Amino acid sequence: MKKFFKFLIAKSIGLYINLLSYVFPRKASQLAYGFFSEPRTGKLFSDKLPDVLKNVKTEILEKDEHQFPVYIWEGNETIVLLVHGWESNASRWENFLPYLKKSGSTIIALDAPGHGLASGKEFNVPRYAEFVDVVVEKYKPQYLVGHSMGGVTSLYYQHLYQNEAIEKMVILGAPSDLEILISNYAKMLSLNLKTVSMIENHFLEHFKIRMEEFSGRVFGSKIKIKGLIAHDIDDDVVSFEEGKKNASNWKEATFIETKGLGHSMHDDVLYNKIYSFLFEKKTSGDSKRAS
Repeated sequence: MKKFFKFLIAKSIGLYINLLSYVFPRKASQLAYGFFSEPRTGKLFSDKLPDVLKNVKTEILEKDEHQFPVYIWEGNETIVLLVHGWESNASRWENFLPYLKKSGSTIIALDAPGHGLASGKEFNVPRYAEFVDVVVEKYKPQYLVGHSMGGVTSLYYQHLYQNEAIEKMVILGAPSDLEILISNYAKMLSLNLKTVSMIENHFLEHFKIRMEEFSGRVFGSKIKIKGLIAHDIDDDVVSFEEGKKNASNWKEATFIETKGLGHSMHDDVLYNKIYSFLFEKKTSGDSKRAS
């Protein structure tokens, strides 16, 4: 019954936006983009933080009019930056932290725009990449780990900024094509072609992004550092094929296929592989596999 009501609400919103697109197209465009970019969950309250984020060194950073926190688990001079995904926050790394702590590294996690304790309601990859850049410029991490939308943000960031401080990246369960994200959103709400076109024009007008250019294939072709990409064949949020796209043109990336982990990608075996990739020297017997 709960799923039925969610379905009914989604279709009702879509019908309203479709009708509005013929009468007040600008308003329809704003609404359509607003629903697409505003997370429904993932926000935190400072007085009700998850235990993993309590009693952790926290700093508030700024980018233009936006403020966002970074959580710092202090260690040695090796620094790992964690970039979470859609409708999540820095606490999503709780299961992964013990593995990273074994290395003695300093671990930093940030909250995305409109998530956790970060300001604002809107999320988009270009702004998230700006947040990442602020953190990278301040702390100079050698390693970047991103999950889901945090993964595609990491790809977009390194493609755009070509930051030489970053030595390795790990991308988990990440989408590739913005066009597919918009298409899935349109199907969920049954949006008409006119409304979809307006959303695409919004990205072009505000972020100078063309649909065909926002793709993991494009980003990977420009990335020269070593990468590890993992995607689960049972991921029901982001298609397994999207993970393969992210690896297809990234020459220095190794692709790992997992099964039974779903979209969360929490798994001891996988975390040990990530640990080895980040902290252990590569041997001559290691092989590269990208699809």
